[in-house]
Amino acid sequence: MAKHCEICGKVSVVGSNISHAHNVTKRRWEPNLQRVKAKVNGEVKKIWVCTRCIRSGKVEKA
Repeated sequence: MAKHCEICGKVSVVGSNISHAHNVTKRRWEPNLQRVKAKVNGEVKKIWVCTRCIRSGKVEKA
């Protein structure tokens, strides 16, 4: 599964953990994706959707 929202296309982003001693390591921020039964073009499908799209009503749940 690619970590992206199938409605808005939100994807994971990369950055750095920086310790107090300024040791730098790579890290990722993942979108909060939920598997939802939704109506897509009149038929019911299970899709991965971010919680922001669910909250804002961009997804019509089945």
